[in-house]
Amino acid sequence: MNVRQLTVNAIRALSADAIQKANSGHPGLPLGSAPIGYTIFADFLKFNPKDPKWDDRDRFVLSAGHGSMLLYSLLYLFGYDLSKEDLINFRQLGYKTPGHPEYGHTPGVETTTGPLGQGIANAVGMALAEAHLAATFNREGFPIVDHYTYALCGDGCLEEGISYEACSFAGANKLGKLILFYDDNDITIEGDTDITFREDVAMRFKAQGWQVLHVEDANDLDQLRRCVRKAKAETEKPSLIICKSIIGYGSPLAGSEACHGAPLGEENVRKLKENLGWTCPPFEIPDEVAEHCGAIARKGASRQGKWKKLFKEYEQAYPALAALYRQYMSGDLPDLKQEADLFDFPKPDATRGTSAAVLNKLADRIPNLIGGSADLAPSNKSNMKKRADFSAQNYAGSNIHFGIREHAMAAIANGIQLHGGLRAYCATFFIFTDYMKHAMRLSALMHLPVTYILTHDSIGVGEDGPTHEPVEQLIALRTIPNMKVFRPADGKETAAAWISALTGNGPTALVLTRQNLPQYQNSGLEALKGGYVLADSEKPVPDVLLIASGSEVEPCMKAKDILKGKGVDARVVSMPCIEEFERQPQSYKDEVLPPEVKARVCVEAGSPYSWYRYAGEAGEIIAMSTFGASAPANQLFEMFGFTADNVVEKAFRSLNKV
Repeated sequence: MNVRQLTVNAIRALSADAIQKANSGHPGLPLGSAPIGYTIFADFLKFNPKDPKWDDRDRFVLSAGHGSMLLYSLLYLFGYDLSKEDLINFRQLGYKTPGHPEYGHTPGVETTTGPLGQGIANAVGMALAEAHLAATFNREGFPIVDHYTYALCGDGCLEEGISYEACSFAGANKLGKLILFYDDNDITIEGDTDITFREDVAMRFKAQGWQVLHVEDANDLDQLRRCVRKAKAETEKPSLIICKSIIGYGSPLAGSEACHGAPLGEENVRKLKENLGWTCPPFEIPDEVAEHCGAIARKGASRQGKWKKLFKEYEQAYPALAALYRQYMSGDLPDLKQEADLFDFPKPDATRGTSAAVLNKLADRIPNLIGGSADLAPSNKSNMKKRADFSAQNYAGSNIHFGIREHAMAAIANGIQLHGGLRAYCATFFIFTDYMKHAMRLSALMHLPVTYILTHDSIGVGEDGPTHEPVEQLIALRTIPNMKVFRPADGKETAAAWISALTGNGPTALVLTRQNLPQYQNSGLEALKGGYVLADSEKPVPDVLLIASGSEVEPCMKAKDILKGKGVDARVVSMPCIEEFERQPQSYKDEVLPPEVKARVCVEAGSPYSWYRYAGEAGEIIAMSTFGASAPANQLFEMFGFTADNVVEKAFRSLNKV
């Protein structure tokens, strides 16, 4: 048996042993796709395991993340910082081999995958980022950005709608350095794919503008190599390589759904190894396999050395561009808090409008800002006016037209951010975050500072009616760990929200109004604390606290004046970001919301569930407990009680409880 086939079998044996030891996992894909993974890493992938974050490395995404042992076996064999102990302790606490690949947890893992289809869209974002950076920085003789994105998916990924959205986008934009391997084994958990999935996948991808190639037997390493070469030769289209494989190859359960998501069993592992001619003890590999993989890894390190030499020459030829490249890759930003013009808003405006003003000022300061909308840029006001559009004809453009593909848009933005060198944002109506939720959750899980511009934030949408009026979306996003949700009340709070988004270590949702709001004298950088005193009481201790976010700050400010005329001294607290407020010291929170003040009114045109912690036993909450309606916005705010008079009434009701 030659060393190439021996290495393929090493991947299979390591995967089977780890899954059996854990008594948990998915052996089917690693056994069937081992030749695919080996071919990518051994023959094509540009990588250096000693520097897994090298800028110009190729990216490999395992979209079918349940087959994680395939990836861990590859990373281990090819010299990444993954130990035999990590393999032995697959799916165990404290090791680098979690059940599904996790970005930031395991060296060499480019993105967190497991929710099917997400990895495909992430790979599209990575390929987009490569194309944009190459168009920005490459010059004749200096291809300093020149790498491919490879991804491996299964039937499940292609059944998910996100894959259709993402692959349609990739084809329309002719992302020719994206190569997707389809592990076509005809099996899902419930059995043969024929029960649900009968479409002609090749025709589907051809219709989307992809080159489609076929490997009739995934075990044919020569045919795999030929197809990858053809894929790399096609620069005008992304490529799909359909690889006919056998799930659980080599085991007695081969071809059956029984080996998809459960260990093979000790006897079947023994028979697998017998069928493969594998004689090494568990978690051991032959010396020739170690030497073979080590030589490939050293070749990768040599390629990085050549790239570094090229970059030094590039610095001499194009010093300004080289400095800009380093700035992009460093992630460093100017001190935006000192930029006074970001906070200049002389007249009432919708926060979607003030966001647009801030975004365009930021675009002048942050050249690597890139993003766009799901076909709603004129309404979201998410276009950078001085920038060109990203397209197949102009990869240097940075306004992205995602099309009506909200789910893929969010996951593609994740891929752009994961690639490195760029700051990604995307935009849509707030209501459509329901389509985007899983990708947004993964932004938070991976600590990616993607900025989500989410406009038309409440019943203020008006005549479009309850299908387009968010009610439960605020609480849904606020429950995601590591997600910041900013709902600013005016332009200066919007500027603070953008600063927070760009300087944080996770995603930020900017929840913005369609309708105009006033500008407040005392708003500004205090909004970075999440909640602050916008208009204080005259007494050292106020009689009542009026707490609100976004557009509902306005009726609270009006109610304060009415209450003053009735002998009640109120403090107005603007709470644009609960997550940031909760991060503040308790002393600050008590200063803003004195515990001794029990009379409180919390106001927000969304679900009430965010506000019980602040209302307390005596407080009142004005919120949405039903869906909205179709009518002019001002009528709806009155109908649902978001008025100064109702705030005043609820303030007296709360005072009477104390």
